[in-house]
Parts: sequence; C-alpha cells; structure tokens
Amino acid sequence: MSKKNKIEIPKEKREEMISKIKNYFLNERDEELGDLASIMIFDFITEELAAEFYNQGVYDSYKYMNDICEDLLSIQKY
Repeated sequence: MSKKNKIEIPKEKREEMISKIKNYFLNERDEELGDLASIMIFDFITEELAAEFYNQGVYDSYKYMNDICEDLLSIQKY
C-alpha cells in the first residue's frame, strides 16, 4: 500500500486493536501472543487487508445512497 493510501490509526486506537488481537488468540485459540507477534498481525491486516474492507464500505455506502436517491424520485407529484 502506498504511503498516500495508508490507513492512519491513532496510537490509542492502534493499541486497543492490538490488545483485541491478543485477547482473541488467548480466548479462541488458547495461545498467548507477545507484543511483537500481535503488532505483526495488526500490521499485516492494516497493510494487506484493510483496503478491501474500506472499499467494500465505500461501495455499500454508494449503493445505499444511490438506492435512496432513486427512491426519492418516487415521491414526485405529477
């Protein structure tokens, strides 16, 4: 991902998300991850996968707004 397209996450939110990764592995897989492993997983997700989630959100928003705008035409009075 180019620097221009990099998703910026505030430090506090980043730390919270890394903590959630640790908790997930502990609770769901009974594995205790260290800081480095958790940060590496977080970085992988944000660098390799996050753009797809973002783009899907943009597309879903576009489709929703497009559907709403088309529906708006249905209330015209003739």
